[in-house]
Amino acid sequence: MQNNWNVDWAEEFNGAITVCDRKGIIVYMNRRSIEQFHKYGGADLLGSNLLDCHPEPSKTKLKEMLEKPVDNMYTTEKDGVTKIIYQTPWYQEGMFRGVIEISFQLDTSMPHFFRK
Repeated sequence: MQNNWNVDWAEEFNGAITVCDRKGIIVYMNRRSIEQFHKYGGADLLGSNLLDCHPEPSKTKLKEMLEKPVDNMYTTEKDGVTKIIYQTPWYQEGMFRGVIEISFQLDTSMPHFFRK
């Protein structure tokens, strides 16, 4: 069922969304991604290679993800801020097109529930 809503959720999402193609070229950054990576060039990173933005061992992991589409998820901490990083394959019309990286700040006091 198709609706007529124009929902550009990525621009309003309270986290950084960065998308690269299968060669690692950055093709999209939402507002938060541009802000988060401002000191590295912000919007000027569009068209550059995401692999150049990652140190080892992250660079090798991203290369592997560009060759074989798999999910990768982890937490990281820098300057007292903990973030969740979720990297997942990007598909368009069933074809693997690259990787989406979503990162957002984690509230360390967040409750954890066990469901049955």
